[in-house]
Amino acid sequence: MAAPVGDAPPSFSSPDGADDGGASPAARKGGFEVRLTNFTGPFDLLLGLISKHKLDITEVALATVTDEFIKYIRRLQELGEGWALDEASEFLVIAATLLDLKAARLLPAGEVEDDEDIALLEARDLLFARLLQYKAFKQVAAIFSGTLENEARRFPRQVALEGHFAALLPELIWRHSPEQFAALAAKALAPKEKEAPPEVGLDHLHGTPVSVKEQAEILGNRLRQGEPLSFRVLVADAESTLVVVVRFLALLELFRDRVVAFEQSGPLADLTIRWTGRPDGWSSDNVSDEYDSVPVDDGDKPETIDNEGEGL
Repeated sequence: MAAPVGDAPPSFSSPDGADDGGASPAARKGGFEVRLTNFTGPFDLLLGLISKHKLDITEVALATVTDEFIKYIRRLQELGEGWALDEASEFLVIAATLLDLKAARLLPAGEVEDDEDIALLEARDLLFARLLQYKAFKQVAAIFSGTLENEARRFPRQVALEGHFAALLPELIWRHSPEQFAALAAKALAPKEKEAPPEVGLDHLHGTPVSVKEQAEILGNRLRQGEPLSFRVLVADAESTLVVVVRFLALLELFRDRVVAFEQSGPLADLTIRWTGRPDGWSSDNVSDEYDSVPVDDGDKPETIDNEGEGL
């Protein structure tokens, strides 16, 4: 086994072709390369050998490798090639895995009882799983790249239609004169006549008008017989909900004229109406016609003028 790597710092291939540690031309083309006493090659290959127990992790000086990689990145910046984000990401993943492996080898082996030790082991397994995923994606990316490169060299065959197939096409015969084509074009480009929109009736939006005065007259005739009646009985013969609402408004008008009284035994109980006025002293003419009048449109209202002549 070779001596510890701390005695022989690694080297890297520079992007301009100069090799600080005598790296091979393939390493110069491939980017960052580790050059140790017992190993020379790409950085990810170092991790593979350690994982297969073909290289002792304790003989790798990770601090020195990290320093050399930082110098490699700075060298790229000096040459104007910018950040190599893909190489930096790959280095971080592999270096983190190597650091975890080395920590596990240097720590004394024994029974794992502490929760923190178990968590560290789980983190190590997770790190290995991520590394395997990284390698898988890297291999698939290489396959895609090769496929795209091969397909880029293929071109479709572009040829004219063969003679015996071209002869199968029928001869085009024009049966229209230029004047007829002009008439067809004028007809197609002529603006279409706008059809009048269909008229929609509004009769269905409103029911048959129901007069409050008429319903008040009906209720008054029933209540003046002297027997109190419930509201349920008074609206039992109503044809629609509108009639029920109008009869309720008519009862309010009768109550305002002080000719009826309301009685209710409890909450949500039936409302009983009793006639309190004189039998012959009331007429439906006393009921207000504010509900039966047609509302005036705002545009028909006269504009109000103040003292200064401005409209309110």
